[in-house]
Amino acid sequence: MKKLVGLVSAALLSLTLVACGQGEEIVEEQQTGTPEVEETEEAPVAEEVTLIVGATNVPHAVILEQAQPLLAEQGITLQIERFQDYVMPNRALDEEALDANYFQHIPYLEAQIADHGYEFVNAGGIHIEPIGVYSQEYTSLDELPEGAQIIMSDSFTDHGRILLMLEEKGLITLAEGVGLGAQLDDIIENPKNLDFKANIDASMLSQAYLQGEGDAVLINSNYAIDAGLNPLEDAIAIESGENNPYVNIITVRTGDETRPEILTLIEVLRSQEIQDFIIEEWGGSVVPVTE
Repeated sequence: MKKLVGLVSAALLSLTLVACGQGEEIVEEQQTGTPEVEETEEAPVAEEVTLIVGATNVPHAVILEQAQPLLAEQGITLQIERFQDYVMPNRALDEEALDANYFQHIPYLEAQIADHGYEFVNAGGIHIEPIGVYSQEYTSLDELPEGAQIIMSDSFTDHGRILLMLEEKGLITLAEGVGLGAQLDDIIENPKNLDFKANIDASMLSQAYLQGEGDAVLINSNYAIDAGLNPLEDAIAIESGENNPYVNIITVRTGDETRPEILTLIEVLRSQEIQDFIIEEWGGSVVPVTE
C-alpha cells in the first residue's frame, strides 16, 4: 500500500513539473513572440518571357529556330510565326499580334512607314540576302539576247537595288545621282533593249523562273532558297554583299527597341554561334552582319 501511494505521488509530481514547464514556455513565448526562424538566402528566379516574332520561312525562320535554345537559356521563350509574304508581318506587328518581325530590309521598312503610317523602328540588322539573276536558257549575263525579257519584283523598294546591280554588271546605265531610289524611268542607256517586266510579287518570282517565264528572273535569296535553289550555284549573277544597305532587320514598334528581351534577341542573333550557322548553312548566299 505504501508502495502504491508512493507511485501515485511520484506520478502527480511528474505531471506537475511537466505542466509547470509548459506553462513557462507559453509565458516566455507570449513575452517574446514567435521564435525566430533562421532565414536562408535563395537565388532570384528569372522571370520567364515569351517573345513572338513573325518571319518569312527561309532564312529568317530557320535562323530564329537556331536562336531558340540560346534564348531559352536566358529565360526567353521564342515563338515563331511564319508568313509567306511581305505585307502581313507588318500588319500583325501593328495590330500587336507580334512583338517583332524579321523579314524586311531598311528601304522596305521606310517605304511601309511612309505608306501606312506604322510607328515602327529598326531594332538591329542581322543579315543580307543578295538578289540573284536566274535563267533557264542562259549561263551568263553576256549571253542574254537583244530584247531579252527581265522579270523582277513589283516592289519599288527593290527596283533601285536591282537596277544598280545591273548597271554594275554593265547591262544598263542609270541617270547620274539616282542611287537607291532608281526606277525603270531612270535608265538612260539600254544597249540590249532589255524588256523589263516588274508586275510580279516577290514571293512568286521563283515560281515564274521554274515555269520558264522570261529570259532572266531576279529573285531575292530567301525566296530562291525556299524554292530549293542555291543562289551561289544556280544564279548566273548575284548581287554583292559588301557594303550592301539592304540588311535584313528586326523590326519592332516604336519604344520596344529598348525592351530587355528585344536587346537579348539582337545579341543572340549576332552571336558567333548564329553567324557561324548562317555561313555554314548557306555558304555565302546569306551574309551575317554584326552591326
